[in-house]
Amino acid sequence: MTFIRRYSALPTLRRSETTLSISALLKVCKTTSSLEQVHSRIIGKGLHEDHFIMSQFITLCNSLCNLSYSTSVFNLVSSPSTVLWNTYMKGQSENESLSLTISIFIRMKRSDAVPDKFTYPSLIKACSKECAVKEGVALHGSAVRCGVGDDVFVMTSLIHLYAKCGEILCARKVFDEMRERNVVSWTAMIVGYASFGDLVEARKLFDKMPEKNVVPWNAIISGYVKCGDLKTARKMFDEMPYRNVVSYTIMIDGYAKSGDMASARFVFEEAPEKDVVAWSALISGYVQNGQPNEAVKIFHEMCSMNVKPDEFIMVSLMSACSQIGSLEQAKWVDDYVSKSSIDIRQAHVIAALIDMNAKCGNMDRATKFFEEMPKRDLISYCSMMQGLSLHGCGSQALSLFSRMLNDGLTPDDVAFTIILTACSHAGLVDEGCYYFETMKTNYSIVPSPYHYACVVDLLGRTGRLKEAYELLKSMPVEPHAGAWGALLGACKLHCDIELGKVVAERLFELEPQNAGNYVLLSNIYAADEQWLDVNLLRNKMKDRGIRKIPGCSWI
Repeated sequence: MTFIRRYSALPTLRRSETTLSISALLKVCKTTSSLEQVHSRIIGKGLHEDHFIMSQFITLCNSLCNLSYSTSVFNLVSSPSTVLWNTYMKGQSENESLSLTISIFIRMKRSDAVPDKFTYPSLIKACSKECAVKEGVALHGSAVRCGVGDDVFVMTSLIHLYAKCGEILCARKVFDEMRERNVVSWTAMIVGYASFGDLVEARKLFDKMPEKNVVPWNAIISGYVKCGDLKTARKMFDEMPYRNVVSYTIMIDGYAKSGDMASARFVFEEAPEKDVVAWSALISGYVQNGQPNEAVKIFHEMCSMNVKPDEFIMVSLMSACSQIGSLEQAKWVDDYVSKSSIDIRQAHVIAALIDMNAKCGNMDRATKFFEEMPKRDLISYCSMMQGLSLHGCGSQALSLFSRMLNDGLTPDDVAFTIILTACSHAGLVDEGCYYFETMKTNYSIVPSPYHYACVVDLLGRTGRLKEAYELLKSMPVEPHAGAWGALLGACKLHCDIELGKVVAERLFELEPQNAGNYVLLSNIYAADEQWLDVNLLRNKMKDRGIRKIPGCSWI
């Protein structure tokens, strides 16, 4: 049975009754096929020039993301009214490019229709989305000329545009010129100042607001959180007359980003209701702070409460699995995502799947996702190269690096860190030195301490200890403990006692309480049967209150 037959029986209705019936049909349309059936009925009843019906029809086309259909239908209307132009333009502005949206506005201006106060907000919002301040200024002028420049919704849209594009003085000028302001206008200006980093002015405006609902409270608290002032944010959070789930999520996210997961968890547990965004903030917080097992635990707790995870939570969970390195867990997450409604073709989802499978050792699965990508980016290449490096496939990682260059991608400092590490793990000294020099000369990347540490580790593993030591001494910045530690490990591997002493003394200065450095030097002495030096070193550890962490085994 067709959609029309199920919902309609219109034998001999008057035009007004037919219009109401078709309007009712449009409200229950859920698919493009049912939309086409209603369109056929509209044409059959001669209502294709009825602006009320066509406005509803185009709105439905936009909601079903069928923009080409809405365009073809709109173009058949002989003389669209301002309302119809506004409806069509709003849908296009939300889904198409700014240039196309502006071209539609120009068509409208050239027609008989006159833009009104409902025309400009969606256009200005489209400019805000792309930070197109030049086009926004032109629309501002057009709104003034059309006599709607002082409309509260038009002016609020302009405040948001100017503030988002960094033109905070222009935003304030528009705000000050407003004869009428609503909560949205005040909030837009507060958000503008907060985004600009001017919390003093944001707070002044907030305190002057005649009426406040939860939205401006959330805006000012979010401003303090983004500036790292969690003390003031918490004070204002506690003063809120009413909090919603967004209020709690802002604080959870703020504490998580500052590394205070205990406070983040406390606020989360305080929240009377928790939506998927709040769960996501907590899970991603644990992942970002190196507590992947806790993130997995929270995920299972969320699922037990029948909260359906979105793609952002699943990406965080994949990142947690990458940190844990459990192949079994990675397979479970992969299977879960595959069976869910989440679109794995999305760039951030497939990148996370590649990273998780590569780091957990399922290189075949990672390669499958990688090769299926319509367009491979630097992040996906880096994930694959890191996975190959971790699992002893250094030569393959180098081949992939060459393929990446052939694809026209420019490696960054992270890509070079990964490829240098791959060379180190595989003992490819000449290749590693080549990439180190290429990074500096061909790509003008200043080597970081991590790049130097990779090369030191590479030279040290292959017994070129003096070269590694000279490289450390030539560094323009102070080498970190990791670089010196790599060289000390190489000294133990190749029984170089004299250099080991020098390197160990430097590590004792950098990490005076790290027992591992003392133990490593002690082992170097013991390998050469210098027991007196072993005892002296142990006494030094005892005098400084340094204790060796006892080892354990799961066997």
